[in-house]
Amino acid sequence: MKSWNVILGVDVSKLTLDISCAERNLHIKTGNCSKGFGEFTKWCKINGIDLKETLVVMEYTGGYEYRFIQFCDSKSIAFCRLPGMEIKQSMGMVRGKNDKADSFRIGRYGEEKRSRLIPSKPLDNNILTLKQLLSFRKRLVRERAGLQSTSKERSHMYDVKKTDTIMHIAQAKMKANEKYISLVEQQIRELIKSNDALFQNYRIITSIKGIGEINGWMTIAHTENFTSFPDARTYGVYVGVIPFGHTSGTSINGRKRVSHLANKELKSELTQAAKSAVMHDRELHDYAERKLKSKSYGLVLNNVKFKLILRMFSLIKRGEIYVDNYKRSA
Repeated sequence: MKSWNVILGVDVSKLTLDISCAERNLHIKTGNCSKGFGEFTKWCKINGIDLKETLVVMEYTGGYEYRFIQFCDSKSIAFCRLPGMEIKQSMGMVRGKNDKADSFRIGRYGEEKRSRLIPSKPLDNNILTLKQLLSFRKRLVRERAGLQSTSKERSHMYDVKKTDTIMHIAQAKMKANEKYISLVEQQIRELIKSNDALFQNYRIITSIKGIGEINGWMTIAHTENFTSFPDARTYGVYVGVIPFGHTSGTSINGRKRVSHLANKELKSELTQAAKSAVMHDRELHDYAERKLKSKSYGLVLNNVKFKLILRMFSLIKRGEIYVDNYKRSA
């Protein structure tokens, strides 16, 4: 593993970047734009920072960091994105908060963990576009659900006439959202089909009973086409289906349970996939029936989710479509 001479901590916001070198007590605040990136490059030259020997550490912000990452890619600058919770949990007692202090804290975290930090891979524009489309689809679906709820409540509570303005607007917007959701979904299908690697892995995972179109899209996006997670168990922890122990000495001896630190959206979609798999997959149906004799429904369903994840990663590794060759035991 490469040894980095300099670790830079970057606190990213919509308009600005706070960049600090905690080891040398250096800091610069610049714009999150091309002009700001040029100022950052000059600052590095003035302070003798060789960007070829530098690792830039930043948090996931949900999109604000993408322009800076594109700049890093273009200049071959190594960068590492980390979950904000990971950095926050390592800080200990902290009083106060501002962007400059946060950039120093991120930099110090990078220096402490430099031996195990692995640079992130360059951005895949197809994955980035897929994530944006899925995010916008989610917004449209939630807006449609809200309008449906409004319409039902209004119909239940009031004597609504055909000329009711609120109902007319709500129904018109629901129809428009249906159209836009279909348009976004069609663009997602075209994007996946246009890329051989994405389409191959999508075909593999959706061949598994229970894994439908939406689950397939989301899995491809969040695993970055199965390149960002080394194995099924690591992904299972990210989704929140792996239980952890809760014991300490002789006084605390709790049962194992999953952590709330998980991607709840993915977990919710995987729950629907597990319910469908139990209904339509003979092997998982028999498994669930056996386990339900002694285990709770929630625990069994959680186990089925992990089995689906194991199947996905196993098939992707082998490059094979799922084949249902299960035989019921006599």
